[in-house]
Amino acid sequence: MPETNHSHSECSHGHGHSHSHSHGHSHGPANYNKIFAIGISLNIIYVIVEGGYGFLTNSLSLLADAGHNLSDILGLLLAWGAHYLAQKNTSKRRTYGLKSSSILAALFNSLILMLAVGGIIIEAIKRFSAPVALEGNTIIFVATVGIIINAFTAMLFMKDQKKDLNIRGAYLHMVADAAVSAGVVVSGFIIKYSGISIIDPIVSIIIAIVIFMGTWNLLKESLNLALHAVPESVDPDKVNDFLKSLPGVEETHDLHIWGMSTTEIALTVHLVKPSSENDDEVIKAANEGLKGLGISHSTIQLERTCENCPTENVCENGLCSK
Repeated sequence: MPETNHSHSECSHGHGHSHSHSHGHSHGPANYNKIFAIGISLNIIYVIVEGGYGFLTNSLSLLADAGHNLSDILGLLLAWGAHYLAQKNTSKRRTYGLKSSSILAALFNSLILMLAVGGIIIEAIKRFSAPVALEGNTIIFVATVGIIINAFTAMLFMKDQKKDLNIRGAYLHMVADAAVSAGVVVSGFIIKYSGISIIDPIVSIIIAIVIFMGTWNLLKESLNLALHAVPESVDPDKVNDFLKSLPGVEETHDLHIWGMSTTEIALTVHLVKPSSENDDEVIKAANEGLKGLGISHSTIQLERTCENCPTENVCENGLCSK
């Protein structure tokens, strides 16, 4: 048989891993339902209090921070919704289920924060030309409460933030908010003891810079995932070298690696393996090795020669093009 397609054999294996992966998160949805609910509730209360004090004291720092916290509530809602949708079963039309919703949530989250950055900077520039007298004690008190709430909420998301871009988005927002609130406390002390109100818009611009820096990587990574780029956690050269090192494999082509969600990575590849010996063992070794490289779903097609590949223009002078 000139060409062997092991997609079905691998798919069965991949499905088993998918089931195992989902089982590993079987406690995740319940825990994160509670975590998101707590985080959102605390931030809603804080936004109402902080925004109210901001209007009463004419503090742009408090209003800017309240606006940013409001955008974080929207971001947490998006992340919560995406986390829920990612658990949904597959269907005939949605063969990957709704896993990619977590990528969209991370992307929208970063865009919302970028808009918030623009709004804060515009308002800060306006305030430079029309400074307003501020009440330092009020700023210090409200922002200190913000540090406590945001730091506590960040801790709720700390566990899985390194493994899930969607959760990392929520985590980074809360960490940034805690740092921003600390900056507001500093401005409050300066205003209280020096009476220099221009510190308020200066701190607002610093807030905007902190948010931008914390959001940039999230925007870049989520946009790459949305465009099916290779996730940053995977080295494509290392993956290709591993596949070429498999027994009997002479060449690889049509290698594609992309994120199915913010936690799961998929791969498809054609392997040129002239001999039919140990095909199943090679498939098994490939799947196990790819798991170690962070790829949970792989589909592998074996071909005896590259001429047998159904992909057009894959062969040039008997050599496989990549």
